[in-house]
Amino acid sequence: MEARMTSPANPDVITAIQHLYKAIHAGGVDKHLLSLVHLRTSQINGCSPCIFATIESAKKAGETEERLHNVVAWRETPFYTDEERAALALAEAATRLQDGAPGVTGEIWDAAADHFSEEQLGAIILEIAMTNFFNRINRTVREQAGKTW
Repeated sequence: MEARMTSPANPDVITAIQHLYKAIHAGGVDKHLLSLVHLRTSQINGCSPCIFATIESAKKAGETEERLHNVVAWRETPFYTDEERAALALAEAATRLQDGAPGVTGEIWDAAADHFSEEQLGAIILEIAMTNFFNRINRTVREQAGKTW
């Protein structure tokens, strides 16, 4: 499969994205947790370039293979903290909005709010939204894993 475009973004869009990422990383959330959220969201959306890039950068940042390979089944594994589980549940619920999915229920929100401040929740929500944004662009233009970033 070939990519349909070389770059779907102009310099103004790239600058805006950089500002959003700066805001995400200023939110006080551990970078490993943000990587897990990005990875899980990208898995749900089937975005191979984001999955590939997230795994590569997370490994370089010290994340373990065990945790990266098992995030797809995080509920059934012992490798994640309660805080990470709350963020992963939030990522899944906010990403799966189609076909009558319930979205972010009160239970999911309360679990996340028990672990994170409002500023941290804002950063996690923005990470989820940005990941969904990139996933949709990559799927639309057929971006290939390993050829970007």
